[in-house]
Amino acid sequence: MKIGIIGAGNIGGNLARRFTAVGHEVSIANSRGPETLADIAAETGATAVPVEQVARGAQVVVVSVPLKNVPDLPAGLLDGVAPGFAVLETGNYYPQQRDGRIAEIEDGLTESRWTAQHLGHTVVKAFNGTYAAHLVEKPLPAGAPGRLAVPVAGDDEDAKRVIRALIDEIGFDTVDAGGLDESWRQQPGTPVYGLVGDVDAVTKALAEASPERPADHRA
Repeated sequence: MKIGIIGAGNIGGNLARRFTAVGHEVSIANSRGPETLADIAAETGATAVPVEQVARGAQVVVVSVPLKNVPDLPAGLLDGVAPGFAVLETGNYYPQQRDGRIAEIEDGLTESRWTAQHLGHTVVKAFNGTYAAHLVEKPLPAGAPGRLAVPVAGDDEDAKRVIRALIDEIGFDTVDAGGLDESWRQQPGTPVYGLVGDVDAVTKALAEASPERPADHRA
C-alpha cells in the first residue's frame, strides 16, 4: 500500500517506522522541507518529499500535525490521491498549551470534524491518545495476550475498515468508536485518552466518556 504521512513528529515518525516495517511504501513530509527528513528516510526507507507531493498516488494519507497548523496545509493537498483513499488523522486540540482558541471546537464541533472541514475530505481518527513510543515498543501479533487496542472513529465505513486493517497489521487491536460526531469520546480529557489497555478496557472507557470538555482542555 502507498501511504503518505504529513508530519514527522513523534506519532508521524513512528507510524512511518511501523508502516515501512511491514512492507508499505511510505512518503513523508513536514513543514520544514524534505532535506530535514534525511535521517528518518535513511532509517526507514521512506521517501522524503515536499508536502505538496506527499499524497500523490497515496491510498492512505496520514495527517499528524498540530491542530493549529491544519488550515495552513497547502491547497490541493489531496489532489492526485488514489481512488477510494482514506485519511487518517491523529490530532488533538490543546487550546491552552499550543493551539489557541478555535471557536468552532469551543462551540461543540469535534476536533476531527473540524479537521475534515479544512481538508475538504472526511477523516478517520486514531492514535490521538496513543503514546508514541508504544507504536514501536508494544506491537503484538493478533490474538496475543495483552495486545493493546486503539479507538477508531469515522463516518466512512470503507475508510474505517482500511484504517482498522492497517492498525491490526502493525500490531494493535481496534475498537470502533463510532462516527466523527462521536469522536469526542477519544478527545483529550476523556477516560480513553492515554489509556494503555486491551479491547475490553478501551470499550469500557469509551462508554464512560462525557461530552463535557474538561476546563483544562478549553480555551
